Amino acid sequence: MTLHRRSLRAVLLLAVAIAALSPLASASAALAHGFSSVVFADLSRDEQGRTVATLQLEYDLLVVSAADTQHDDAFFRSGTAAFDARDDTAMAQAVTDHRDTVSRYLDERFTIRTSGGDAAGCTLSPLDAVSMTVQEGVPYVVIPRTLTCPAGEAHIVRSTLFADEEGYVTGTKTILTYDIDLHAGSAALDASAPEFSTAQSTWDRFVEFFRLGAEHLLTGIDHILFLLALIAGSRKLREIVLAATVFTLAHSVTFILAATKLVSLPSIIIEPAIALSISVVAAWYLFRLWRKGEAATELTRDSGPLGLDRAGWLRLLVVFCFGLIHGLGFASALGIDEPWSWTLLWSLLVFNLGIEAVQIGLIAIVFPVLVLLRRRAPRVAMWASGALAVAVTLAGLIWFVQRVFGWD
Repeated sequence: MTLHRRSLRAVLLLAVAIAALSPLASASAALAHGFSSVVFADLSRDEQGRTVATLQLEYDLLVVSAADTQHDDAFFRSGTAAFDARDDTAMAQAVTDHRDTVSRYLDERFTIRTSGGDAAGCTLSPLDAVSMTVQEGVPYVVIPRTLTCPAGEAHIVRSTLFADEEGYVTGTKTILTYDIDLHAGSAALDASAPEFSTAQSTWDRFVEFFRLGAEHLLTGIDHILFLLALIAGSRKLREIVLAATVFTLAHSVTFILAATKLVSLPSIIIEPAIALSISVVAAWYLFRLWRKGEAATELTRDSGPLGLDRAGWLRLLVVFCFGLIHGLGFASALGIDEPWSWTLLWSLLVFNLGIEAVQIGLIAIVFPVLVLLRRRAPRVAMWASGALAVAVTLAGLIWFVQRVFGWD
């Protein structure tokens, strides 16, 4: 096949796929990270032996949610002005000035009671010490409150903060860390599981973090498209298995290092890099199609260790490097800010298992279909995988531009 014919076919493939799938790429871009929120909660004892619950919440989201539900327009105006100016002192002062509004909002949506205690649960102190911090480049307000609780064997935490029906974000997660009641660990609360007991079993905690990891990958369409690009560009089963294994090893390393604060990069670098990695992997396969046509799915004769040729090993190296970047993105889903501990490591590993379960499931569903198509209808398989690669490349490029320039 001449270079001219290969080029013409590639152009036709690109034109058809762009016409059919550009709306999908644009819609997918809107579903990438940014429309959910993470609340961080800590339940522990202070130096005086008092029980303290410390919340960290997205500042602008707290302002609009509390002002709207409590009908406090003055809080919205002052809080928004301080946020727009990125003035930490003014932001903290706005919350302090409207502490009654914020307290009512939090008391309705973040409650703590003791098992065996009375129905009134715990009483939280007023908002006195308010400060600001930053999580993944986003201003967060820090609100510590002392608890007065009836006697009980364990503390039961319930969080419905920033619920979907408020209309501002969807799928809010509350990441709880606790060291109280002779128990220590982490938990994840959301709309489907809003409540947690510090006496909860190890199995229950395993299920929660496993589910959180699985949901993070399923709702993080950029990570899914990266995996689909890997599948589309894999020529043999061994290649996708090795690529998935290398990707897992790489993102597991940086995921744990970042989540335990041993490695830190700003989201302004991580998120565009993830988007670019999606485009590179997908475009790599398109380049092979342009160069080799239907032969792009064949291994060359210079196969080396593990049955991979030089191009396969180079692809694994690229996947490993991109896996390191994706691990930093996975870590941002938890944002747990606590020292290294075996309990924390256990939670992170279980979260990672949830991610891997979804990856394996996608490979098990998509790759056999692709192999069957390649055997029964090679040309259809080439066009289908090529169209998918074009859509993924476009989506990655759109996200890259959006994230570099901070566009919504």
